[in-house]
Amino acid sequence: MRTFLAIVKQSLSTLWAHKLRSFLTMFGIAWGVGSLLLLVGLGEGFRSGQDKQLANLGQDIMFAFPGRIPAVEGSFQSGRPYNFTYDDYLAVRDQAKFLRAISPVLNREDIRAVSDYGSTNGQVFGVAPDYDRIRTVPVSPGRWFNDEDNSEHRRVAVVGWELLKNTFPGRPAVGNSILLNGINFAVIGVIQKIGKEGNNGTNGRIFVPIETMRMLFPLKAQNTENAISFINYRPLTKEQHLVAKREMHGIIGRRHGFDPKTEDAFQDWDTIEESIRVGRIFDAMDWFLGVVGIVTLALGAIGIINIMLVSVTERTKEIGLRKALGATYRNILTQFFVEGAFLTAFSGGIGLAISIAFVTLLAQLPAPEGFDTPRIVPSSAVAAILSLASAGIIAGLYPARKAALLPPVEALRQE
Repeated sequence: MRTFLAIVKQSLSTLWAHKLRSFLTMFGIAWGVGSLLLLVGLGEGFRSGQDKQLANLGQDIMFAFPGRIPAVEGSFQSGRPYNFTYDDYLAVRDQAKFLRAISPVLNREDIRAVSDYGSTNGQVFGVAPDYDRIRTVPVSPGRWFNDEDNSEHRRVAVVGWELLKNTFPGRPAVGNSILLNGINFAVIGVIQKIGKEGNNGTNGRIFVPIETMRMLFPLKAQNTENAISFINYRPLTKEQHLVAKREMHGIIGRRHGFDPKTEDAFQDWDTIEESIRVGRIFDAMDWFLGVVGIVTLALGAIGIINIMLVSVTERTKEIGLRKALGATYRNILTQFFVEGAFLTAFSGGIGLAISIAFVTLLAQLPAPEGFDTPRIVPSSAVAAILSLASAGIIAGLYPARKAALLPPVEALRQE
């Protein structure tokens, strides 16, 4: 143990005696580690930001909007618009086998909301109680409406956070009432702010039970009796999203007498498919940034190897002198191993610390929409430090081993 401590002390003294060379080696390692971590962390920040943005909408959401269908059965040259109906929703809800949750949406944007303290215009959505199993609607204070509210046509409303500024400024909304086109509704819940800046459409909406909405505020356009605006649904699993979509198309197509495979019959927004597509983009970005980081890491490793090779070659005489004074082959290799391990571990730690500090600083700044703060990936940190440490240690041990195998007299003759 005493011999090992003496070797460590001597190694540190040697590193200190060659400060510039040691600094250059440490700089190469710290730069390689820091660059790789920041590049990989940048890609993870983009991925995380997109995931959070989709999570603000809801969990595995799928949207279905009515498109255009043949005006004459079997004719694909002519088309006419059509509407989903409430009965379509009931049929899909009762017959579909691959849906976890489904809700119709009846949307009106011409309804005036008035309270005792102010007024505003906002979107009024009539939805089913299951809507909160599909979309993100965090209610606090208060509650979301239930099956009894819906089936009994209760005049209750859940108000988005953004509308409170005009309708209930500085006052509690839950327990008060609000007039929707002159009809009194009890406010039973408030939706918390969704999104970093609150720039989510849900913040500016008022939600009421779909049965109440159909009774009081049906769609006003012609031929819209019993019509709904669109359907939100969620498949049983992410993997079954395409099966769920085909199943829903098939049920509605049969009810309206058209081929569900008709082009333009549906306008779908599949956030699962979009998430998969975005994931592929970010996988490619991770590969690209990873390759750039590895190239940077390789350049750092080459610099380390070069410096270590020169350093050990210049010290061949020192190795011969130490052997002449009684140092063993193991003592010599241990010294160079300690020097290489200390340089790489200490420098890798510095690179990691700088990366963490930089990421922490970025976390204090407002992130752009769809982007999250870069994250340090532990596996990347370990891989970067170990690879550079291996390069540095091997680069030191290989020439040191050759020099240590030389007879002392021959080692002392080396220039």
